[in-house]
Amino acid sequence: MKFVLVLALFLFMGVWPKGTVAAESRPNILFLFSDDHALNAISAYGGRLAEVAPTPHIDRLADEGAIFENSFVANSICGPSRACILTGKHSHKNGVMVNGSGPFDGRQWTSAKALRKTGYQTAVIGKWHLISDPTGFDYWEVLPGQGNYYNPVLLQMDGSKKKYEGYATDIVTDRAIEWLDGRDQTKPFFLMCQHKAPHRTFSPALRHLDAFNDVTIPEPGNLFDDYATRSSTLPMNEMEVDRHFHWMYDLKLRKDEHEGIELPGWDRHPSVEYNRMTDAQKKVWDAHFGPLNQQFLADFKKGMSHKEIVQWRYQRYMKNYLATVKSVDENVGRMLDYLEKNGLAENTIVIYSSDQGFYLGEHGWFDKRWMFEESFKMPFLIRWPGVVKPGSRPQELIQNIDYAPTFVDVAGAELPADVQGVSLVPVLKGEAREWRKSVYYAYYEEGEHNVPQHFGVRTQTQKLIYFPATDEWNMFDLVKDPDEMVNVYGNPEYAAAREQLAAEYFRLREHYDAPAYGQ
Repeated sequence: MKFVLVLALFLFMGVWPKGTVAAESRPNILFLFSDDHALNAISAYGGRLAEVAPTPHIDRLADEGAIFENSFVANSICGPSRACILTGKHSHKNGVMVNGSGPFDGRQWTSAKALRKTGYQTAVIGKWHLISDPTGFDYWEVLPGQGNYYNPVLLQMDGSKKKYEGYATDIVTDRAIEWLDGRDQTKPFFLMCQHKAPHRTFSPALRHLDAFNDVTIPEPGNLFDDYATRSSTLPMNEMEVDRHFHWMYDLKLRKDEHEGIELPGWDRHPSVEYNRMTDAQKKVWDAHFGPLNQQFLADFKKGMSHKEIVQWRYQRYMKNYLATVKSVDENVGRMLDYLEKNGLAENTIVIYSSDQGFYLGEHGWFDKRWMFEESFKMPFLIRWPGVVKPGSRPQELIQNIDYAPTFVDVAGAELPADVQGVSLVPVLKGEAREWRKSVYYAYYEEGEHNVPQHFGVRTQTQKLIYFPATDEWNMFDLVKDPDEMVNVYGNPEYAAAREQLAAEYFRLREHYDAPAYGQ
C-alpha cells in the first residue's frame, strides 16, 4: 500500500527518483552481435551476394525496423571494437588500442554497469575477446579468446570451464534463451548475445556444408586489384585470397589429402577445428569436403592457371564464409521467435551488428583493418516497435562509440561527460536536427597481416587517410569511385576539398584528444 501511494505521488509530480525509471516503461535491449560480418553478406543491404546468399531473419529486422547505411567502426579489429561499444569511447581512451595488448580494464565505466545500476538485469553470452572477465553483468558465460566452432568451451563465472558438444552459434543461442527463461521477470533486461561466427576459419555448421554446392559466388570487380595510385603500403599486405590463405587452415585441404602434391602458397596453420570434432562429426565433414578436394587436386595436376587457382580459392572461401553466416541468420530468427512466443517483442529493442565489416575478395582481400569501406563499415539494424519506422534506411553517419550512449539513453541512466559517442535515440525517433558531418578512424596495430597504422576521416561523400610510416595521404571520391580504386589526393581538381578534409581530420583529432601517431 505504501509503495502504491509513493508511486501515485511520483506520477502526480511527473518525476521519478534519480537514477530510476518505471521498469514497465523501459524497453528490454537484446544486442545480437557477430564477428566479421560484411555488409555484402547481409541481403537487406543489397550487395552483390544478396540473391545467392539471402539472410531472411536478419532482413526481418530491416523490414520491421531500420537499417543504417552509414554505420562505421572506430578501429576495425575485434577487441578494440568491443571496447568501443562497451565504453562509448575511442580506443585511445578506453585502453584497448590493439588486439592482445592486455586485459580490458573492467573498472572503467561501461553501459552494462550503468544499466545494471538503474535496475536492468544484464548478461553477456558468447564471444568476449577482451582477455579480462566481464564486469557489470549479473550473468556471463563467454568463449575463451577466439573460441571454437565445434564442441566449444565456455568460461563460467566461478572460474571453471564447461565444454558443450555441438556448434558454437547454436550453443550460444541455447545459452541465451536459457538465461532469458530464468531471468528475473520483474526487471527489464540487457542481453548481449555475441557469436564467434563468421570469424576465420569460416567453419559452417555441419548441416550447412552443402548449402552452396551448386552455386557460383559472384566475384568482386577488383578481386585482382593491383593497388595502383594508392599507398605503397597496400601491396605489402598479407591478407590476400591469392597469396595468404593456408591450404589446411583456411581452404580445408588437409596435408594427408594432397600428400606428394606441391601446392603453391602457405600451409603452416593446422586444421584446428577438424581436430576438435567427434568421429561422427568428422564423417559428415569428410563426406562433404573429400570429393570436392579430390576434384580440385585432379584439376590441379592437369594444369590450372594462376588466375584459375585464385578463383578456386575465392569460391572455397566464400562458400564456407556464407555457409557460416547461415547459422548466424538462423539463430537470429530463433531469438526473434522467442520474443514473439513469450510476449516480449513489443517491448524489446533488438539490434543486430558485427564488430566490423570484412573483405569478401574486394581488393583481393580477406580480413579487415584497412579504412577502406568493406571493413570500415559495420552493419547496424534495429527494431524498436512504436519508435523506429519500419523499413527506414537512415543516412546519418554513426559509429560504434554511439552504442553505449544509446543504451544509456533508452534506460534513463546517467552518461559520464567523458563518453565520446552520442545517443542515436534522436535519429531513431526522426528528431535529429543536427548530426555529425564526419567520423574519425584510427588503426594502431602493427605487424598483423602487415597492415600499417593509419588514420583518417570520412564524410558522406569523401575520405582522407594518412599513412604515417610512409608519410602518404590517400583521398577518395566515394560518389564517383565507391570501390576506392583511384587516389585523388594529388589531383588539382580536388585541391579545395582536400584542404577541407585535412582541416576536418585535424579538428577531429583535437576533439577526441587523439594521441600522436603510433602512441
